[in-house]
Amino acid sequence: MNQVSTLNKIPKTARGKRTLEKILQAAEIEFGEKGFHDASVSGITYRAGVALGTFYNYFESKEEIFTALVSYMSQRTRLWIAERIAGAPDRMTAERKGLEAYIEFARQHKGIYRIITEAEFVANEAYREHYTSFAKAYQHNLSKAADHGEIREGDYEMWSWAIMGMAVTLGIRYAEWDENTPVAAIAESVADLIANGIRPGKNSV
Repeated sequence: MNQVSTLNKIPKTARGKRTLEKILQAAEIEFGEKGFHDASVSGITYRAGVALGTFYNYFESKEEIFTALVSYMSQRTRLWIAERIAGAPDRMTAERKGLEAYIEFARQHKGIYRIITEAEFVANEAYREHYTSFAKAYQHNLSKAADHGEIREGDYEMWSWAIMGMAVTLGIRYAEWDENTPVAAIAESVADLIANGIRPGKNSV
């Protein structure tokens, strides 16, 4: 997956692509730490180690790079998860591995929550695309799992949004606020919830 495919000015050279990557990674830190209104183009270029003019070879404004950053972070998240669930033997294994991957990513990129939250007001189209693209892919995967008999039939679109909602809030609790709980334990507990719900089992008193 091309992580910068949504950008309007995609560099043609390897050097240009590396520079763009540096600017976007610097923007992630700048916006993640300061928020959109307090962040600055000069702060981004300082973090990236590039000249101000270099920035404007790729972006016209702070608003434009912020919008591009939302798409960039969304693509990076999806790629990170996809790589870590590749080869999962069934849907439930993919659910567990996918949640582990998401929490790991959120722990390494804590600014993503501030960036995505502010995007609702600064770059609403990119904000909506972030969630809807995740949901569409999730819905497709659930439907495919049902075709293979790995999960039961249901409203896969609604299920996608519900499971995504759990992942987002779990990331807030166990990545943004606290990193002490092992990722595997979080994923195991939530995978059990997805698989079995909260109804009492046969062994319940």
